[in-house]
Amino acid sequence: MPQVDPATWTLRVHGLVEQEVVLRWDDLVALPQKETVATLVCVSNEVGGSLIGNARWLGVPIRDILARAVPTAEADMVLSHSVDGFTASTPLEALTDDRDALLAIGMNGEPLPIEHGFPVRLVVPGLYGYVSATKWVSELEVTRFDRAEGYWTSRGWSERGPVKLQSRIDVPRSGAQVAAGDTVIAGVAWQTHVGVSDVEVQVDDGPWQTATLATAISADTWVQWSLPWNATSGSHVIRCRAVSATGETQTSATAAPAPDGATGWDQRTVSVA
Repeated sequence: MPQVDPATWTLRVHGLVEQEVVLRWDDLVALPQKETVATLVCVSNEVGGSLIGNARWLGVPIRDILARAVPTAEADMVLSHSVDGFTASTPLEALTDDRDALLAIGMNGEPLPIEHGFPVRLVVPGLYGYVSATKWVSELEVTRFDRAEGYWTSRGWSERGPVKLQSRIDVPRSGAQVAAGDTVIAGVAWQTHVGVSDVEVQVDDGPWQTATLATAISADTWVQWSLPWNATSGSHVIRCRAVSATGETQTSATAAPAPDGATGWDQRTVSVA
């Protein structure tokens, strides 16, 4: 992993801007900081997968830095560059709207760990990491999607990568042995920067039942859900689907992660004795 000395680190904002901006570490940390909790998910996450997690991030809103540079009217993308050569193509609007897109310097109350991009990385809720989560960031090149492309886009992945509506069953585990009687089915659901309004659960071919949602921290984090279940003896198939805050129901159509994120319903088979 890159070992970057904050004393020599700089961030250059250039391209389709009225004013090129260069920030040093001392410049960045002197700016007003914002703390936010966000769920990040990898585009390679399979349905029901674990390539997703939450953290409390501290940093400077990217929109404040871009406002200094003043992107021109023709710009629609920011190509972020890492010191290791990685690039990510992020829609300009995702860095300038009301979401908490940050140049993050802290994580969970500590300085940003090296493996998470110390000294500075991007955190952009609502987008898969391959188009937004550049670690060890050194440049923000304001440009256009028809003029530049990120590392993974040039290898066949979608150029924009909005996070898709998904839900996951965490308990009972697939293949688990469950005692007959009262138990619980539970998991998480997410569509970051959109939010989840409902989760529905189906046991075998029975009716869809509405789960109880915990209180989400914000639309930028996943929400936990649970459903009481009176488990009867035998083998059972459990599946779940989410409904977004905008009324979209999670699709049952199965798709692999490439090129823009997996789809389908998470499903578990459990044995009740």
